[in-house]
Amino acid sequence: MTTALAAAAGLEFLHLAPAAVRLPPVRRTLARRTAGYGSDPRHLALTFDDGPDPRSTPYVLDALDELGARATFFLLGAMLERAPALGRELVLRGHEVAVHGWHHRQQWYPAPARDLRELRRATEAVTELCGARPLWYRPPYGVLTAGPALAARRLGLRSVLWTAWGRDWTAEATGASVYASARPGLTGGATLLLHDSDCTSAPDSWRATLAALPLIAAHCRGRALTLGPLRDHAVPPLAHRQG
Repeated sequence: MTTALAAAAGLEFLHLAPAAVRLPPVRRTLARRTAGYGSDPRHLALTFDDGPDPRSTPYVLDALDELGARATFFLLGAMLERAPALGRELVLRGHEVAVHGWHHRQQWYPAPARDLRELRRATEAVTELCGARPLWYRPPYGVLTAGPALAARRLGLRSVLWTAWGRDWTAEATGASVYASARPGLTGGATLLLHDSDCTSAPDSWRATLAALPLIAAHCRGRALTLGPLRDHAVPPLAHRQG
């Protein structure tokens, strides 16, 4: 391998290395905070990705109101730009807004300037259109590569993934299957990943998420767990800074 090729390979490895925190064994040991583990044994962080979506998010919001639960919504800038009023409604209803990027795509190859530009654009959109400054960043597909991770830190965002999911993005998902997939991870200090939009999932898969919410809430009530946003999860956000 030539020196140039070795250098390129090394750069790509450094870029991709943080993606290892997506793997469950690593999440459990080396990156508990990045994975979304909180220190409150009675709190379970409820999070939604890929919105806001006028076709589905309002139904999720109504369901959460009925259950008396609040959540953190990781928003895509491109979706928020098309539905800014819905972004403001999330905050007015007591939910937390966070950043999921501008587009839902993997950032496999190093492009620090692009990563910073796109993440700043999404962060500014969430701040301005929702009227609340976001504290958290979750990369699309949970692949946290070095470029977006460093960009998030520069923008004062803490990167956070999840410790449990409902596999609610598939065409076969039902309320029962989403709950069954999530149930082993519904413990104190956990972070649950769900989706309030099917913009990157099987059409109408959000309906399975909606049907699972009462089951998840009942599970938590039975174990004296509080469903809430990441801001109540006892994981401190980064000190805010722009640059």
